[in-house]
Amino acid sequence: MAESNAVIGLSWEPKLPAFSSASKNGGGSGSKPRPEGNPLWKPSTQLVDGLFVPPNDPVKRNKLAKKQIKDTAGTSWFDMPAPTMTPELQKDLQLLKLRNVMDPKRHYKKGDAQPNKYFQVGTIIESPLDFFSGRLTKKERKVSLAEEVLSDRNLGNYRKRKVREIEEKNRPGGNEKWKIKGKGTYQRAKQRRH
Repeated sequence: MAESNAVIGLSWEPKLPAFSSASKNGGGSGSKPRPEGNPLWKPSTQLVDGLFVPPNDPVKRNKLAKKQIKDTAGTSWFDMPAPTMTPELQKDLQLLKLRNVMDPKRHYKKGDAQPNKYFQVGTIIESPLDFFSGRLTKKERKVSLAEEVLSDRNLGNYRKRKVREIEEKNRPGGNEKWKIKGKGTYQRAKQRRH
């Protein structure tokens, strides 16, 4: 009767990502560097029989606990998390910062130089009780604030006019500043020619 040699006792090996296999293969010069910032990777000095054991030092233990706590605004703000900054969100925040330039008839308080770390972006849902002209149509609704601002025709005309004014102001004057202006310029120019 052939019996398989089964190991009796406890044996457990953690399922680590693929980058940890370089240490098992000998860790030669061709091995990839281990990512220190990855929370799954622990150096072999912190592993006991393949398991992670928290350090006995209370200072190190507190640092480890702080790293594992999620970044939130606190319980008084219902643990609002800090959002991940995407390029679209950065454009929207920049538009909010420069909103006093967009409309000449609206004036805003001067905002903070740095936006808050914790904020949320929401969608306004209009009530069916609102008057129809007060709501946005489906064509006017856009994904981001930047797209909504760019699609506004009145704002586009104002922006083009302002750009034209600034370009005219900064354009070199040509020969206008050398011309003699005033009464009798034509006669003086005629006398100089003859």
